Amino acid sequence: MNAKKRALQIALFLGIMLLTFYALFSGRDLAKIGRAVMKMSPLYLIASVGLAVFFVCAEGYMIWYLLRAMKANKNNEQASSLFRCIQYSFIGFFYSGITPSATGGQPVQLYYMNKDGNRGSDSTVVLMTVAVAYKFVLVVLGFGILLFWIHPLKSELGNYFPLFLLGLVLNVILVILILGVMLFPKVMLNTALFFERLFLRMKIWKPSSKREEKIKEFIDSYQKAVAWLKLHKGKLVFVLFVTFLQRISVFVLTYMVYLGFGLEGSGAARVILLQASVYIAVDMLPLPGAQGITELMYQAVFAHVFTGVYLIPSMLVSRGINFYFLLVVSLVVVLAVRVAEKRKSKAKSHRGIAYIKNNI
Repeated sequence: MNAKKRALQIALFLGIMLLTFYALFSGRDLAKIGRAVMKMSPLYLIASVGLAVFFVCAEGYMIWYLLRAMKANKNNEQASSLFRCIQYSFIGFFYSGITPSATGGQPVQLYYMNKDGNRGSDSTVVLMTVAVAYKFVLVVLGFGILLFWIHPLKSELGNYFPLFLLGLVLNVILVILILGVMLFPKVMLNTALFFERLFLRMKIWKPSSKREEKIKEFIDSYQKAVAWLKLHKGKLVFVLFVTFLQRISVFVLTYMVYLGFGLEGSGAARVILLQASVYIAVDMLPLPGAQGITELMYQAVFAHVFTGVYLIPSMLVSRGINFYFLLVVSLVVVLAVRVAEKRKSKAKSHRGIAYIKNNI
């Protein structure tokens, strides 16, 4: 990603964020909101932060688990460490958070995974598996809510019920597309060749007789990785289980905030299902971090849950922890990784210079 494009994405993100905050706080008593936020129990605040961190780390664990399993039968190949895979996850969260429809995360993750020596085909299959598991769990939860909770859902969501249906449909379409690409490598080959021709016409790439051969080699390796997954269905089941825990952790976080304010009257199931419904509705919208629409929908849906002065404070705490806090932590990880890479590059350069001097 070039600097100009990155600057435009950050500017768009900050612009939407400022407009969102202005809409939230305009005409409200900020001192009153601040006092209400301060009433949040530290114990439940720590629990909420722990759930948010678990959400990101769980993805890193799944990346590590699949990479390690794929390389177990390959000689002289080591998977990235668990700590490094958790870094991939935070990096992905940051770039997904600042790009529309969370499209920027996986390409950057793939870049770092390849840079660390992981095969491009293995890395691609791992990231696609994690992505399809993530969306598949959302789809299952969405249909489960529709099947067993449709009447309360319509009542609670009101005018936002069609948005929930749209979000569910978009997630179903994405699951089908990802599975199609994974299960039919020829589709991926044709797609890769199409983009090669497109980039040649746009003069982004220069003609190369070896590029098509490399693309076909990649698809062959990719096909072997997919075949490995088909033979190890138990690994996929485990990934789906961890993904379910990961998804639920964010929804439970909102209930922790509810308990942290000492509120009563709404059960855990109601709060968790409402938060899941909001997440499904906004997950695929083309806004960085689904900013604006998430906050608007939260105010409408949770108005009868976080009663009195606690509606806006609860949103500030829950949204602040599960998105903005994680975004800041992810930014710190991104910057730390870049600093470490620069130091490593300088050290390598110095060693090279020293070697040359010693051999002159």
